[in-house]
Amino acid sequence: MTHQQITSRIRKEINVYYKSFKEKYPILRLQNLWGFLIFILSIAIVSSTAILWWKNIIPTWLMIIVNAFFFGVLHELEHDLIHWMYFKNNKVIHHFMLLVIWMLRPITINPWIRRKLHYHHHKFSGTIHDVEERGVTNGEKWSLKRFLFTPDLVIGGLLRVNSLFKDIKREMREGRLKMELGNKLKRNAVLGLIPVTIISHVILYVFVIMKILNSFSFGFIDTSNFFTGLKNVLQFLNPYIYIILLPNVLRQFCLHLITSNIHYFADVEEGNVIEQTQVLNVWWTFPFQVFCFFFGWTHAIHHFVVQETFYVRHITRKKAQKILKANGVRFNDLGTFRRANRFHEIEPL
Repeated sequence: MTHQQITSRIRKEINVYYKSFKEKYPILRLQNLWGFLIFILSIAIVSSTAILWWKNIIPTWLMIIVNAFFFGVLHELEHDLIHWMYFKNNKVIHHFMLLVIWMLRPITINPWIRRKLHYHHHKFSGTIHDVEERGVTNGEKWSLKRFLFTPDLVIGGLLRVNSLFKDIKREMREGRLKMELGNKLKRNAVLGLIPVTIISHVILYVFVIMKILNSFSFGFIDTSNFFTGLKNVLQFLNPYIYIILLPNVLRQFCLHLITSNIHYFADVEEGNVIEQTQVLNVWWTFPFQVFCFFFGWTHAIHHFVVQETFYVRHITRKKAQKILKANGVRFNDLGTFRRANRFHEIEPL
């Protein structure tokens, strides 16, 4: 069988199961209702933990962990919104949800621009011009640099933008990528960070630098005097940093670690969905999966059946995973860390 035939069979079997599951539980068909309830509940819990932390009722670490988890839930909700799964016929509510979720995850890319990059990702997943995945370190050799900049879209982006743009330019020159599309990809890769993502990262950089200076100055730098103005600004921004930014650093590190290693890169046959992703549910990834709502367990399913909500995909994952495994989709291919996310073995130099 060709990969197209196998893909078609996988989609058919999963869709049949989804249909029967929703016939058994018809309430799941109320997608708008469930999407909005998850949206409201997540915001309510994040707001509650913030208030409890502000009143010194719960410790900082607990607030960061809880918020990171629910920001991960909201990220999955945003992903569904990008695919127009909620309020497609009510643009006001749809775009309101996108805006609020983005403001609660400000170190991520603009969701309206991400929509364009994400659609390109589905169409050209695993190619060297898959900007969305390359932006989160996919395809890079594992090193201290990749580890440190896994959650960072700004400095990390600057470090890889030259090679990315060179690859896109070569693809256009050799006729594998239309010039208009290639230029649009480069433009969107930059515009998606302006201004919210960049500003939020700069605040984090200053916060970390000040923490390091305060911890390791050993009296050589009088930070209390030299950075008085800066410290006052950071003091004012403390609630924003602790309630929003730090939980998102945790969430984004976990998400980027998982997504960049479940997607394959560069040697994928174009259009071959079976070679695009794997299921990653090995036990030691569990702490990372928690903060990206078990992305590694379910995202491969999404590549085959795009128009299904994240919560249905999660509830029915075991059956869908059996279908994927029976049809040759990889599970726990840990060699991807060694192969820089290539699907095939790299020949030794």
